[in-house]
Amino acid sequence: MDVFTIGFITITWIDIIDILLVTFLFYRLYIVMRGTIAAQVFLGLMLVIIGSIIARAVDMKALSWILKTLTDIWVIALIVLFQPELRRLLLYLGRNPIVKFFIRTDVKEYADIIVKALEELRLRHEGALIIIIRTTDIKLFVDTGLPLHANISKELLVTIFNKRSPLHDGAVVIKDRYIEAARCTLPLSGVESIGERMLGTRHRAALGISEQGDVVAIVLSEETGEFAFAKSGRLSMNLSSEELREKISSAITGPIAMQTQGLHLTGTSKDYALESREGMDR
Repeated sequence: MDVFTIGFITITWIDIIDILLVTFLFYRLYIVMRGTIAAQVFLGLMLVIIGSIIARAVDMKALSWILKTLTDIWVIALIVLFQPELRRLLLYLGRNPIVKFFIRTDVKEYADIIVKALEELRLRHEGALIIIIRTTDIKLFVDTGLPLHANISKELLVTIFNKRSPLHDGAVVIKDRYIEAARCTLPLSGVESIGERMLGTRHRAALGISEQGDVVAIVLSEETGEFAFAKSGRLSMNLSSEELREKISSAITGPIAMQTQGLHLTGTSKDYALESREGMDR
């Protein structure tokens, strides 16, 4: 179906979609390469391609032949020159929500890595605070830390939370199996205690971030070696390794959590329920 005509050129919906897709791909490629030397090479390559098109349009045979010879090898040149940038672009595409819908992450392996890292840290009498992003963007808090963009691994988590590491003080934020940042500062919950038990800074931070976004927070207490898990403003404490592994797995694959505002902790069991402030005031 023709959309409009410019002289002898007929534009269809397919042409418009084609142009938009190519524009998007070039834009994403530029974003990935921005600030690198490859960006300048990329712009030079674009000038060569545009020059080739113009030379053929005005029938400049000699210049057209030279530029065509260059464009014939541009694919090979692209791979050789832009290998690191192409790798980053493919990584970006692989982390796209549409792609992840068809390619599921091995949830059990994901949870095992986190739990095994925490078990080793517990043996060393070290604490940890790990945030796993589900749907909510918490970029405001991620930006307070040091960007890592590294594959998650037991060894890396243990290294980060080592007491001698400059990154151990703060939270590690994980998204889509990648450690986005370390040493992140999180908001503290207004809840300071459960009954007679005072909540430490890590527990309050875990509870605070879980109240503000669809994330889950995992805490390893440095003092007691206990595992805790916070989700949607709900705090589960004194968990076993298996219970923690189960909660992480179900949180990753489970439905989006409903957020509740202005909450207090009440109860005496390991899984502390929440009530609204209005209910507490009554």
